[in-house]
Amino acid sequence: MVIYSTEQVSPEVIKITSDTGLAFFIRTTFLKIVSPAAIEKDSEYSEEEEDDIIDAGMTYSAECKAVEYLARAEQCRFNLAQKLLKKNYERKYIDAALDYLEEKNYLNDGRFARAWLNSRKINHYEGRKRLLAELLSRGISKEDSCEALDEFFAENPEEALCEKAYHKYVRAGKSEEALIRSMTGAGFSYQLIKRTIRNAENEGLPESN
Repeated sequence: MVIYSTEQVSPEVIKITSDTGLAFFIRTTFLKIVSPAAIEKDSEYSEEEEDDIIDAGMTYSAECKAVEYLARAEQCRFNLAQKLLKKNYERKYIDAALDYLEEKNYLNDGRFARAWLNSRKINHYEGRKRLLAELLSRGISKEDSCEALDEFFAENPEEALCEKAYHKYVRAGKSEEALIRSMTGAGFSYQLIKRTIRNAENEGLPESN
């Protein structure tokens, strides 16, 4: 490949047009062999150097696609990687692009977990066990998940969520056995469920059938 022209788009991004008419962008951070200073008009490259430049271009393309998804909503790394795989990006380009976005804090699993929990509580009343399982299933590390859950339950006591779940299932006409089964499935401990039912009975709140 021979470079026909270059254009500095930003301090790290260069638009390259080759002698074949192919135009693409690279982020110089993604270059592993070629020096950014060597990216200039009329430069020729070995096969290895050419591959390095192409890899940098493909990684930058994966980065741009990832940024498109992040602009719409917070994303976790695992799900974002799956979306990029479906767009036929190779895993090595995805990993390098997402590493860069994490380094710049554009992608942050802990932040995603906190946003997801706050969104989830709008239509769901769930306990720690269920929410932890949901976060882990989305590829969030246990450390990030537990930290986000600690923050979430500091603002949204699990006891209050359990009480809301209780009222929800009572209104649905569930028997106590079915109610306990549903609340256990929602991630509340058996002890917390029984305490919530006992408190409801003591306070004269609606009881299950």
